[in-house]
Amino acid sequence: MILGKQWRPFTASGAPTGRHARHGRSRRLAVTASASTNGDRKQRVVFLGTPDVAAGVLRQLLSASQQAGAQFEVSMVVSQPGKPRGRGNRAVAQPSPVEALARDSGLLAPEAILCPARAKEESFLAALAELQPDLCVTAAYGNMLPQRFLDTPRLGTLNVHPSLLPLYRGAAPVQRALEDGVKETGVSVAYTVLACDAGPVLAQQRVAVDPDIQAPELLTQLFGLGTQLLLDRLPDVWAGRGQELAVAQDESKVLHAAKLGREESMLDFGRGTAEVIHNRVRGFAGWPGTSARFEVTDEASGASEVIEVKILRTRLPREPRSSSSGSAAGGAIVFEGDAMLVPCAGGGVLEVLQVQPPTKKAMAAKDWKNGLRGKRLTLPAAAPQQAVAAV
Repeated sequence: MILGKQWRPFTASGAPTGRHARHGRSRRLAVTASASTNGDRKQRVVFLGTPDVAAGVLRQLLSASQQAGAQFEVSMVVSQPGKPRGRGNRAVAQPSPVEALARDSGLLAPEAILCPARAKEESFLAALAELQPDLCVTAAYGNMLPQRFLDTPRLGTLNVHPSLLPLYRGAAPVQRALEDGVKETGVSVAYTVLACDAGPVLAQQRVAVDPDIQAPELLTQLFGLGTQLLLDRLPDVWAGRGQELAVAQDESKVLHAAKLGREESMLDFGRGTAEVIHNRVRGFAGWPGTSARFEVTDEASGASEVIEVKILRTRLPREPRSSSSGSAAGGAIVFEGDAMLVPCAGGGVLEVLQVQPPTKKAMAAKDWKNGLRGKRLTLPAAAPQQAVAAV
């Protein structure tokens, strides 16, 4: 096993290093390896994940591993290194949600929580091999796994993926599905192979998509369901039937979910229909978020400025509403009830419910209206259609 200086980056949050940590870990692994020669040892599971939704998966796995009669234990947790938070010289690396949960749980030794910068690092792969895991489980880990990693666990590596594979393979399955306005999605538990999200599927569950649910909420829902699916199928995995029960994906139905970019976050009401913009707002909620530009004019002085406002939550009208009739007559932006009604391409109207103006905290659209008294709100002149707010 290779330790020494390469071991330190794993313990981004100050885990013990040096001779005592290494010797202690070796003794623990020796005990585990010795137990593997007996028939009564628990299956060793290694979990890999990074963000909040992955921490939710780990929490369920740890809870299940502590139940009476549990056949497995979480023997190692792997996450991406913590990212600096704060400004300038005061920036301090903070552990990922998965690393923080693993440490706070008290169920793992500090040296069993690893944070390699890349999963192909020699010292990380050596530590994994020494553990001799039975199964690895990934959920939103964020690092590519080399073949040497995949060859290590006796029963393979299972991934909890929030889509109905082969649909929405890739980095942003939930976000792209919501952007596309799907009425149904789901979660898959699939074996990991070198090709991205292309392994055979062990289990799947379909889920109807609420028309107003946003990406963070749907991610939490799907990862929770996916973890339960995984737990339900573990008896088959322990019995060695998992691989033969898994179903190969239909490559003719593959749909890729490209990584999101900040350049996609700007909304254009003059070019997108109300439904298209609503779906983008809900799909991009959390990160990268969505914004729109408005022109604010002081009615007394005539002075105006264009500001960029974050659009946090929207809703399609409960009844079909045209920008050429009713409260949106003439294409005006109006405030009505709890919403700001914005005309969109195709003659429709989008109800904006929550915004964050520059230098302000997130607020309800109706509260932003109060701060606009004496001012007119319009879409910038460069937009294909011009609208005036009635405030």
